[in-house]
Amino acid sequence: MSGRVIGPDDPRYADFTTGVNQRYTAKPASVHLPRSTEEVASAVSGARGRLAIRSGGHCFEDFVHHEGVDEILDLSGLSEVDHAHGLYSVGAGARLQDVYERLYRGWGVTIPGGICYSVGAGGHVTGGGYGLLSRRDGLTVDHLHGVEVVLADGRTIVATRDSSGPEADLFWAHTGGGGGSFGVVTRFLFRAPLVRPPSEVLVAALSVPWADLDERRFARLLGGYARWHHEHRAPDSPGAALSSLLMLNHRCNGTVGLVAQIDADVSGSDRVLNEFLSHVLGDLATTGFARAGEFGPMPGLAPPRRLPWLQATRLLGTNTPVLTDPTLRAEHKSAYVRSTLPESQLRTAYEYLTRVDVTNPETMLVAFSYGGAISAVDPAATAVAQRDSTFKLLYQAFWSTVDADSANIGWVRDFYRAMYAEAGGVPVPGEVADGCYINYPDADLSDPDWNASGVPWHDLYFKDNYARLQRTKAHWDPGDVFRHRQSVRPA
Repeated sequence: MSGRVIGPDDPRYADFTTGVNQRYTAKPASVHLPRSTEEVASAVSGARGRLAIRSGGHCFEDFVHHEGVDEILDLSGLSEVDHAHGLYSVGAGARLQDVYERLYRGWGVTIPGGICYSVGAGGHVTGGGYGLLSRRDGLTVDHLHGVEVVLADGRTIVATRDSSGPEADLFWAHTGGGGGSFGVVTRFLFRAPLVRPPSEVLVAALSVPWADLDERRFARLLGGYARWHHEHRAPDSPGAALSSLLMLNHRCNGTVGLVAQIDADVSGSDRVLNEFLSHVLGDLATTGFARAGEFGPMPGLAPPRRLPWLQATRLLGTNTPVLTDPTLRAEHKSAYVRSTLPESQLRTAYEYLTRVDVTNPETMLVAFSYGGAISAVDPAATAVAQRDSTFKLLYQAFWSTVDADSANIGWVRDFYRAMYAEAGGVPVPGEVADGCYINYPDADLSDPDWNASGVPWHDLYFKDNYARLQRTKAHWDPGDVFRHRQSVRPA
């Protein structure tokens, strides 16, 4: 590891000791920069104190960067993407856009992962990552065949879908159990044939001015989004080829945005897309349809435009200016939704997104498509338990200065608690909600001041799958070497 372990005197140190969310920093004695599985094993075996694992640095919480970290193991050097023996190998440190580029350019395939270009594969896949192809092709973990894992004692094991006994549990735990609990994944193995993306997609990116939104029209917009996804939740629905996100920025931003993408090769794709936009926008289509995209300047994308899939993926993945801001501070909370939204929640959303005391234009509620092929998999088949949800909600705020922490964190917390007031302030699994997404972690779920539901944080993330995750943890990491604030606890 000579030259691949740096300390506070190295000019690169600051880049590895904080992530995208600048609220969280660490001051470890050393940062390891391995370029092979063997070097990862050496770092784990020789660790002297608390070890944190970093893939892309996008963790919403302080699971990697916090005061208690003694050493950071950065996996960005493990970024190779390759194909051999009928399997596609993806290094845990590879960034998603690089994964898409290499898989598609090399073999014409992809994984149905997320939009943001710079997210690391290590955290994304282990948490059950999803994206714009997931309604058509399922989650990333639905195509996972194996994981190469460095264990707490420094041994390396490859656990696969074909494994049995404790090794089968180890593989299963990495299909949605989250990162940082069982070992260090150095590479993911995806089985062939892998997903073949559409040759072309239709993309619509448009915005609606808040000036055109009163409470009735807002309820029509968000309620219509929920209804469409509930009505098109089945894997064989014509709408399964379409995915979208609805970015409900606070009124002080000036607009709300809608992005939709559909496989252009599907028969009637133009009709499905137009019906979706009409269902969601209603009479707003006449005022917002011809406006520019919310993801930055996207000339020609409204009305919908036909693009090669990789070009569309690159365009959508890199048009998120807020994630390129090096001063970024943020707060996030999540909820799975399995039905239409009740009127009380539509009213609450409107209330908080129009609060006059909020002046930060980067406060928002975002809805992401789910359902479709995702729901074809049994909740116990992978560690992702929320298989019949139809979309996700992400409550978030971004800002740049410490003195704005209180107002922004407070807005997100209050909004979230108000939305789920009847369930103790969190989305307890039931008829409407279905818990929380581990890849949008939220430390408040462990705090009874913010989670008064009586349902523990791990049941909100994992539901009935948590017991098996605990047994797996107890077998493979009984000393709890790999841990963070919301890592799986040994049984």
